[in-house]
Amino acid sequence: MSELQKADPSVAVTGNAEWQARKNAAFARGQGNLAPVFIDRAVNAEMWDVEGQRYIDFGTGIAVCSTGHSNPKIVEAVQHQLSRFSHTCVMVTPYGSAVELAEKLNELAPGNTPKKTIYVTTGAEAVENCVKIARAHTGRRGVIAFNGGFHGRTLMAMGLTGKITPYKNLFGPFPGEIYHAPFPIEYHGIDVKQSIKALEMLFKVDIAPSDVAAIIVEPVQGEGGFYPAPDEFMLALRKICDEHGIVMIADEIQTGFARTGKFFCSEYSGVEPDLITVAKGVAGGFPLAAVVGKADIMDAPLPGGLGGTYAGSPVGCAAALAVIDVIAEEDLVDRARQIGSLFENKLSALQEKYPDVIGDIRCQRGAMIAMELVKNGDPDTPDAELTKALVTRASQNGLILLSCGSRGNVIRFLPALTISDELINEGLDIVENCLAELLA
Repeated sequence: MSELQKADPSVAVTGNAEWQARKNAAFARGQGNLAPVFIDRAVNAEMWDVEGQRYIDFGTGIAVCSTGHSNPKIVEAVQHQLSRFSHTCVMVTPYGSAVELAEKLNELAPGNTPKKTIYVTTGAEAVENCVKIARAHTGRRGVIAFNGGFHGRTLMAMGLTGKITPYKNLFGPFPGEIYHAPFPIEYHGIDVKQSIKALEMLFKVDIAPSDVAAIIVEPVQGEGGFYPAPDEFMLALRKICDEHGIVMIADEIQTGFARTGKFFCSEYSGVEPDLITVAKGVAGGFPLAAVVGKADIMDAPLPGGLGGTYAGSPVGCAAALAVIDVIAEEDLVDRARQIGSLFENKLSALQEKYPDVIGDIRCQRGAMIAMELVKNGDPDTPDAELTKALVTRASQNGLILLSCGSRGNVIRFLPALTISDELINEGLDIVENCLAELLA
């Protein structure tokens, strides 16, 4: 039962099916939805739909609500800001919260080099602005990304993305001077040496390193399948970038803000990126994104060359400052590692039960967890059909799951870092029961 109906039982409530029909009629088909579930309210790691059905949320709006839905401290900070003003444009008449947040981001970014920050509104904008900054700094044109990477849905970001369906299909041509190299995935037989060798071959046959402005890499591939970049690989990229004057961009849109058991995932390798993209978990559900980077590189564009009308929203900045406080006060960096361990124990037992179905479990990076589904235990035979069926069956049984992977066969787990052990166990029990039903 919705909150509105609780207040007035005579009120007719539109159910999920009715809302879905109205949505289909009103939305372009390209903006689909994973589950025909329309949320009425959400608290921490639980949600309730318009029909009163409860769901455990293992997706957090795609790694956005890492501090939980409706976190009281974030709600309070946002309400306070809204009572003062909602927008003035940080490029016209700025405000203290934007400065305070930039100072904190500069302090939290890996490495000792002085940092500066710019604000934008979305992760894709952050990626696009990294390319602009890198080109302004180097005077070069080329950008190298990796197979399976995901960097957003705007044109340059789509070009950088190493996955056709559904992100790039029908939308070309894409910007020129973008090149892709293999990403090291041991489970699929690609090691670090092979990836680096392919990158060096790229320098010989497609673009000279002296023409490359930037290399962009996700410390853990997101849409690509939650494959962690080995420390050796990150260190090798840093060395290559240093040798050739290339800007190293770490796309931490999904991995940042304590998600992986470090504040930024790049900390695992000890690498200091030149530029870092920030979005998703930064503001507890409010639209905000940023680029944080080495000050001399960040200052390459001329005044007015960077920005956006909604960039650095005062509401988003207030929320982000509260998010940083919550992460520190509740030690969510450590909690992310605890969550990873809990999932690893349960999923490993499930893998032992279904060794021919669960090909790989990835729990090396905190609360960014994956389960890869295959046929007959073969890594080269993905089971996208079972993956899709499991996501659907789980939502029907009160659990929100997300899938990913360039072959559509990976279940990704992105619970709130504030979730209880009890809810984790309950959610994973649903996963096990649904899998048993589908394999029966």
